[in-house]
Amino acid sequence: MQEIVRAEGLRKTFTLSKKQQKIERTGETRRVAVDGLSFSAYRGEIYGLLGPNGAGKTTTLRMLSTLIKPDAGDAFLAGHSAVKEPGKVRDVIGFMTSELKLEGFFTPAYLFDFFGAMHGVEKDVLAARKRDLFARFGIDKFSEVQVKNLSTGMLQKVSLVISIVHDPEVVIFDEPTNGLDVLTAKVVTDFLLELKGMGKSILLSTHIFSLVEKLCDRVGIIIDGKLAAGGTLEEVAKGDLESAFFEIYRGAKGEIA
Repeated sequence: MQEIVRAEGLRKTFTLSKKQQKIERTGETRRVAVDGLSFSAYRGEIYGLLGPNGAGKTTTLRMLSTLIKPDAGDAFLAGHSAVKEPGKVRDVIGFMTSELKLEGFFTPAYLFDFFGAMHGVEKDVLAARKRDLFARFGIDKFSEVQVKNLSTGMLQKVSLVISIVHDPEVVIFDEPTNGLDVLTAKVVTDFLLELKGMGKSILLSTHIFSLVEKLCDRVGIIIDGKLAAGGTLEEVAKGDLESAFFEIYRGAKGEIA
């Protein structure tokens, strides 16, 4: 198998504001979000980072996507360093998050063209991709509707197609079905499987066991910013991912089963 993503000792800490300290009733001023995290994902597979809220999944994906810099460690995507070559990493990845904010005044058609031009996609190629993706996700009927007037599900679809406007080699999704109704969620998961079939490499984060079982070839369980377990679903789950997760979780927390 050819390695496509490699995280090496990623570490990230954040400063807690006075307000956060008060809300959480803590005296600590720094919090470790990701703590020496290392893992590899391979070309043409779907790799899932599975963990509870606050485990460090989103922070990890943001470091991989060059949105934030690690305090220590590095990540390599298609051979490019996220720390030293962020521009080259951005050329080969597509990153989608439910927190993506799109300016409400613009339309899906305008935004798709804008981001396509920003990535240097040729106009004829861009037009063909827009026709295909807008039709596939039902965006074509809303292509000239302002973003602020779109439903949550439609906005998620627009965010998805914009994230892959440049036909990236590596596709990174943070909680790809978060907040979606069951119909839209199925459209998204089916498309992820289709992307895999096209030879794309996909990295996603989730807290949903069934999503990992349906989509992922391999999984990394992340707890308190550390990789607690990793491997194929067969190696990690041993037939029951949910039971295996809670056993691993208790072990990572030092709890007795």
